Amino acid sequence: MNDWTNAKYCDVANLVLGAILFISPWLFGFAAGAASQNAIICGIVIALLSIAALSAFAVWEEWLNLIVGLWVIVSPWILGFQATTAMTVHLIIGLIVAVLAAVELWLMHQNPPRQTATR
Repeated sequence: MNDWTNAKYCDVANLVLGAILFISPWLFGFAAGAASQNAIICGIVIALLSIAALSAFAVWEEWLNLIVGLWVIVSPWILGFQATTAMTVHLIIGLIVAVLAAVELWLMHQNPPRQTATR
């Protein structure tokens, strides 16, 4: 991990956001049910994808993070917890995760990784 790139900083930020989403039901007092379950599950998924991206980057990890981030954004309306604190937390974290994943995908498109020959 000697070569820290902007993409790795995005992955660390997503790891922190996943952890915050995971603890948000206790931190913000969500009601038990869909909002809490969604926050816990999506928080774990975001954190695991970020850890995977930090250990061995692959483009599919960023696509999945983008999809999970978008799910977190729309889930309050699909799961029926709109107009709550849980919705606000989901919207903010989901938006940031999706934007960070999109930025990483854009960075990879602009500067694709180069393979070096080993001797």
